Amino acid sequence: MNLTSKGNTMSNHNDIVAQFEAYLKESEAFEEKGVKAAATRARKALGELGKLAKERRKEIQEKKNAM
Repeated sequence: MNLTSKGNTMSNHNDIVAQFEAYLKESEAFEEKGVKAAATRARKALGELGKLAKERRKEIQEKKNAM
């Protein structure tokens, strides 16, 4: 399975952007409005960001090595 195909790369990029936006929204709700449940959702978004970042780093390395 080739993870460096354009479709998967853009999908991964879009997932990273979406998770970051979710984190920003939930973090704001927690910090400024005091919504306790938003803290859990913010942490979840950060966890997903970590997974997606590792996957994206791997894609970039594979593409670089193939050049």
